[in-house]
Amino acid sequence: MTSTSTPARPATPAASRMAAVSEMTRLIRLLFEVEREFVRTASTLVYRVGEPELKYLLCQHIWESAGHARFLRERGRELTGFGTTETVRDSIRRLFNEAVGTNTANPLVLTAGFYEVLKPALLAAYRHYLKVTDHLADWPSKKLVEEFIADEERHLREITPHLKGVDAREWKLHLTQGLDDLGGWLGQETRLPLAASYVWQGEQAPYTHPATCSRGKYPLCSGVFGFDPKEDPIVRPWLTDPKTDARVIRLMVYVWLMMELDAVDYLATVFFETPAAPFDLHFDLARHLWDESRHSQFGFRQLPKLGVDLMTVEHSLDLYNILIQMPPHERYAMMTMEFEAGSFPTKALVMDRVRELNDFEADTLLAFDRNDEQNHVRFGHRWLPEMMALFGEKRPVEEFVKATQEKFKQYATIYGGKVPHSLPTAARLTGEKILKLAGV
Repeated sequence: MTSTSTPARPATPAASRMAAVSEMTRLIRLLFEVEREFVRTASTLVYRVGEPELKYLLCQHIWESAGHARFLRERGRELTGFGTTETVRDSIRRLFNEAVGTNTANPLVLTAGFYEVLKPALLAAYRHYLKVTDHLADWPSKKLVEEFIADEERHLREITPHLKGVDAREWKLHLTQGLDDLGGWLGQETRLPLAASYVWQGEQAPYTHPATCSRGKYPLCSGVFGFDPKEDPIVRPWLTDPKTDARVIRLMVYVWLMMELDAVDYLATVFFETPAAPFDLHFDLARHLWDESRHSQFGFRQLPKLGVDLMTVEHSLDLYNILIQMPPHERYAMMTMEFEAGSFPTKALVMDRVRELNDFEADTLLAFDRNDEQNHVRFGHRWLPEMMALFGEKRPVEEFVKATQEKFKQYATIYGGKVPHSLPTAARLTGEKILKLAGV
């Protein structure tokens, strides 16, 4: 009697010879996909958590995770069987999409899911890799993984103070069950299949970005740039007026830098909506995000040194509130081709004026800000055409950018200017108060 089944093909001699390499390559590929998905999905936490310090930390971890993914990809490409694409398998993507939660969920609970379930599992996966590889034959991978383990351990330590008192038991159990169904990120654990009653919440109610971002305990407003020194902290004419005291300009530019937190929030929205993007696009977005986070920290840390109470500085929300109404490629076009490209002339004048103060720290911060922004505009020229293609946009880039600029102006009249001042004029930082702080 003839069997109707197809017998398994015996392994070829060539495949058998490379089995040890192929197995380690398989694990490296899984680690790459997990790190890549962390970058894409943990970015949704940035604009939902409130405290700037937590936003800054998340941006740093996302950038470092992007670095892990890039090194894993480069190492994987040196080995047999890594593959020529950068796609993420559905089983991994599904769990990370689940971890994003809904836009109404407590963002600290969601953060606990990432940092108390998914990232500890990644740490365990890296440790497993070290156990099963040959430390001499696979030396390059070993050294990378040792560094990544140190990073993951530090990430968990750094996030702990921000999650103190957060009750995330139910959510963590939910994610743990999804992870157990995989047997861990590398399939190295005993697989525990999901119960029939398990519900993938992200598939029941797909995630959408919130209509506004959070700034925690800090006061809010629509915008910080204006023309009235009795109302606005950054008085536009003062920035370029040669008669303005350099000490006043320094204070105003630190407010400007701190408000780059709005760039952090709206740039972070782009990752999740571009799952088909090349990894290098997400890598550069992660660098861009971390840069903007550092720029905001320049102001956040320097203003108190100059006598500013941060609780008197209102946070502007207009850019997020307007841009979130536009698709990702339009958000990115406005950021790189309009806001950043258009800031260079004014910032050049500001830098020259601040140099009058012989303030080495201020000069250094502003120089690095400018250097970073130049790179961001280069990123825009490199990636905007590809991002446009992801969304089926076929117009020439210049035509698309001009149309997007006009659309932004229209949307600004609809969605801008809706956030009232949290503080009365007497309590908030204004241009007139900056004059007094500067001793002018």
